[in-house]
Amino acid sequence: MKTLYTAKATATGGRKGHVKTEDGPIDLPLSMPKGLGGDGGDGVNPEQLFGSAYSACFGSALGLVAEKHKVDLGDFSVTAHISINKDDEGLLLSAVLDSYLPGVSDIETAETLVNEAHEVCPFSKATRDNIDVTLNVLRDE
Repeated sequence: MKTLYTAKATATGGRKGHVKTEDGPIDLPLSMPKGLGGDGGDGVNPEQLFGSAYSACFGSALGLVAEKHKVDLGDFSVTAHISINKDDEGLLLSAVLDSYLPGVSDIETAETLVNEAHEVCPFSKATRDNIDVTLNVLRDE
């Protein structure tokens, strides 16, 4: 395996601390969400950061797959909903990825693109068989 890029981020103080990347673009306070017993302060939380990263990565994968199929996605977007859930064994994550593909009028084509993107996206590969991921195609009504 050849490493193409490595990001380095350091969190201090856990969910109530601070997170910063080595090269500086991310330099943010962290806050515990009220749903997890925190004060819901102005800082970000790990689920927001993960959702931001997953939606961006999945969007890039969608773009690559669409290009391969010669499909114009239009002004597309991916929204990630990252949840912390609790079962008998403790806490676990789940994800819902809503893909809005206004350039794709055929639902079957849209679903094929989203499913293929899920196969090639590095975040999807990392989460496969580890967390529940639901894929949705959103359409204009």
